[in-house]
Amino acid sequence: MTTTTVTAAPVRAVGRGHVRVEGRDKVTGAARYAGEVPFAGLAHGWLVLSSVARGRIEEIVTAPVLEMPGVLAVLHHGNAPHVETDFVGMMGTRPDPTCAVFQHDRVPHLGWPVALVVAETSEQAREAAESLVVHYDEQPHDVEFSAEDPDARHVDGHMPAVTDKGDLEAELAASAVVVDVEYTTPEEHHNPMEPHAAMARWDEGRLELIDSNQSATWVVGDIAQLFGLDPASVHVRSEHVGGGFGSKGVRAHQVAAVMAARVLQRPVRVVLTRRQMFTLAGHRSPTIQRVRLGAEADGRLRALDHRSLSRTSTVYDFVEPSAGVARVMYDADAHHTENRVVRLDVPSPTWMRGPGEAPGSFALEAALDELAEKCGLDPIELRLRNEPDKGPVSGLPFAARNLRACFEEGARRFGWDRRDPRPGVRRDGRWLLGSGTAGASFQAGALPSTATITAEADGTFTVRIAAADIGTGARTALTLVAADALDVPTDRIRVRIGDSAFGPAGIAGGSMGTRSWSWAVTAASSELRERLVPGMEIPAQGITVRSDTTEAVAALARKERHSYGAQFVEVAVDPATGEVRVRRMLGIFAAGRIVNPLTAKGQFTGGMIWGLSMALHEEAARDAYFGGPVGADLAGYHVATHADVPHIEADWVEDVDPEDPVGIKGIGEVGIVGVAAAVANAVWHATGVRHRSLPIRPDRILTAGNGA
Repeated sequence: MTTTTVTAAPVRAVGRGHVRVEGRDKVTGAARYAGEVPFAGLAHGWLVLSSVARGRIEEIVTAPVLEMPGVLAVLHHGNAPHVETDFVGMMGTRPDPTCAVFQHDRVPHLGWPVALVVAETSEQAREAAESLVVHYDEQPHDVEFSAEDPDARHVDGHMPAVTDKGDLEAELAASAVVVDVEYTTPEEHHNPMEPHAAMARWDEGRLELIDSNQSATWVVGDIAQLFGLDPASVHVRSEHVGGGFGSKGVRAHQVAAVMAARVLQRPVRVVLTRRQMFTLAGHRSPTIQRVRLGAEADGRLRALDHRSLSRTSTVYDFVEPSAGVARVMYDADAHHTENRVVRLDVPSPTWMRGPGEAPGSFALEAALDELAEKCGLDPIELRLRNEPDKGPVSGLPFAARNLRACFEEGARRFGWDRRDPRPGVRRDGRWLLGSGTAGASFQAGALPSTATITAEADGTFTVRIAAADIGTGARTALTLVAADALDVPTDRIRVRIGDSAFGPAGIAGGSMGTRSWSWAVTAASSELRERLVPGMEIPAQGITVRSDTTEAVAALARKERHSYGAQFVEVAVDPATGEVRVRRMLGIFAAGRIVNPLTAKGQFTGGMIWGLSMALHEEAARDAYFGGPVGADLAGYHVATHADVPHIEADWVEDVDPEDPVGIKGIGEVGIVGVAAAVANAVWHATGVRHRSLPIRPDRILTAGNGA
């Protein structure tokens, strides 16, 4: 036994920059990802995807493939195990039926999984999969997304489809200034650096899954339901994840791997290719958004109407809730928001960084800029005049709202007071220069989580929690939180994550991960400190406590809880070539207690860069004849690269909610929100022309008239 003493750490850990605790493992290759963990007897599966966009499978010619070298099995709808999809998962919705692979002969979109070829090596599996002949009864398909689609309808997602307050039409009619504009955003894809991968192994009725996901708890729950298993018999590990952005939930490749492992009674790994990820990993739906604003001559809003149409598949309703951002940001006497969807023969969309808020803020914040122009007001002044004192739609009090400080500090640092309000007057040689701004917000929720902390006999502390570090620095953040909660230096904390055996925990998504996990770690630390008496002896097995925040999260007072931000952008536009260059970006955020400034800046600037990419580059074109995406790779789908990223700076203002037990808000998504609008507003300021469709390509600059 060892005598332990609980003493104060020399400095507080939270709020000080700290390098990633697993950084050395990642840069040296010691960190193992789901597609790299070695297993004895491992077989490899390769998915075969449909080559038609709608129809039925008539025949799968398996005999020649089964005779190819190394091939072990071909799973399809005629021989695959049954799975159950009639349940509500962790995200509060039914699972996307795409994950219930090989259950019928219907093909609802191009790239639908029709078979899995399993072989001794990955190369053998791929060759056999590419040789598999599938005959289809092809049927006419429809992938054309249009605002005039007569089948568009309201669907409640994770928020109500429609909200109403006041008499909208009367307030619009009485307004001195009205803006009525349509905005569009294209189909977009996640493209995390690490492809989706899963390895499944059965052992005496128990299932082990090595997986790349955003929540081991989520995957355990859905896999157990799909296969009719006791969740206690499913063990999911996801120690290192190379990005997710909302795409890494329960997908076809995990289910296929579990099926194949059960049939063959040996471990099976399935890894998606980059091209397959464009079909099977979800995407952000395109949107068509109409915004109507009615205001007094002084810019005070009388009416705010935000209506969004997005696209979903024929097998699963997923709503991109773009109008939701208008329910939070600005006050008006009358509010109307609605989200509608139309079913088409396309893969199911899913959560993608800043779901709803990212495309929704483009429309809302660009429309506010147009209103400011009509009113003759500075865009920041217009926004500040419409600051609400409570939830504009909900009527709930705000749990700290410091958006005003974001705009004021951002304007000071950006030099906004030197901006000439007239468009098209600043030049730098052949370049037209302009600057723009936009507001940002994203929810700051919390999910129930459990954590265990062990005071070890050697004086260290081991934290175990089923968190997922998808690149955000969660391990490091939780190390700092635990160190402060236990009043010990960070080198005495060991954090273990990504294992469902540690108990249920919230997802790495919705900007709720760090907040939810830190709450559980803080609660466990508090209880452990009560049990540790200075000078007491720690037994060899240590002293362990476990927390569960379910009751505490449920008891949290109902308020509008959000992170906020103000985005500032300066662009240069070449009117001869249509080229747009972003010269500098500044984001100022109000996001509660910042745990690790070093990784927080990475999260904020990463989101801002993605917003730049959204504004100028990203666009997945879908071929109407074939029904699939054109250029489904990182050569055909352009994302911002180092050459596209300008001088970029992110910082934050004080944002304290004295009633909040944790003080942490989400930062993973608010960074992308508002950036596209700020870029579009800056392009208008440079050229005098409004661009209402993303991305703002060179051809759109060259062909723009009074709006594009």
